[in-house]
Amino acid sequence: MNQLARMPALIPDAPAFPTVAVRWVRHWNDHLFSFAVERPPSFRFRSGEFVMIGLPGDNGKPLMRAYSVASPAWAEELEFLSIKVPDGPLTSRLQRIHKGDQLYLGRKPTGTLVADALIGGKRLFLLSTGTGLAPFLSLARDPDIYDRFDQIVLVHSVRRVSDLAYRQEQEALWAGDPLVGDQAMLRFHYVPTVTREPFHTTSRIHGLIDSGALFPVALDGPRGFGPVDDRLMLCGSMAMIRDMAEWLDARGFVEGSNTQPGTYVIERAFVG
Repeated sequence: MNQLARMPALIPDAPAFPTVAVRWVRHWNDHLFSFAVERPPSFRFRSGEFVMIGLPGDNGKPLMRAYSVASPAWAEELEFLSIKVPDGPLTSRLQRIHKGDQLYLGRKPTGTLVADALIGGKRLFLLSTGTGLAPFLSLARDPDIYDRFDQIVLVHSVRRVSDLAYRQEQEALWAGDPLVGDQAMLRFHYVPTVTREPFHTTSRIHGLIDSGALFPVALDGPRGFGPVDDRLMLCGSMAMIRDMAEWLDARGFVEGSNTQPGTYVIERAFVG
């Protein structure tokens, strides 16, 4: 969950972290970029999980941050989405990486934004703000999620149009994806919204719910949430997660975890 990777972890034992080579870097605008690193043969994760990524700090010790893996569990590389913070201890340097550079990679991915933390349902809503999109890019490209749900709705709320990372791929319904392209054409729905610039949708997520715009015409089912058939994942700003969790709790939804699946999930590891 890289948008909440503000929580630093200075790790004194550098040998504990293997290094991986950067494969590519893509800059979306002056404050947002994606990058991918090689995937070690032993690295296993579930789509939606996060892992620690880092570089050597000024004192020679690894400076690590948690980043959601944006690529699906079957991919041959590990993809990430990050903001650029000019004075950020890690991101001020991470944004300058190039193909071939080496990064530290944590050994153990984890997280609750995974399908296993939800009980079965018909519709899955992935509600994100900013770089909270990252774990949902992983899930939306995982064929297993289409076996579990009839409809997948990914909502991405940002401030500027240029912040809509992966917009073209999602509007094309992952048409070029070798594993989910056919299913996504029928089951995947992409709902982008921009709050500070002109765009065809300008409401925040709660506004989309109230107006019904969150529920595309092609979507089967009611134009509203119900705990019987609907499941939700929330990732993004703490304010959005807190408000939506309270709203869902009041309507009979139950927060899930890896040990006790529920009807919605957030990433508790980063929410204070």
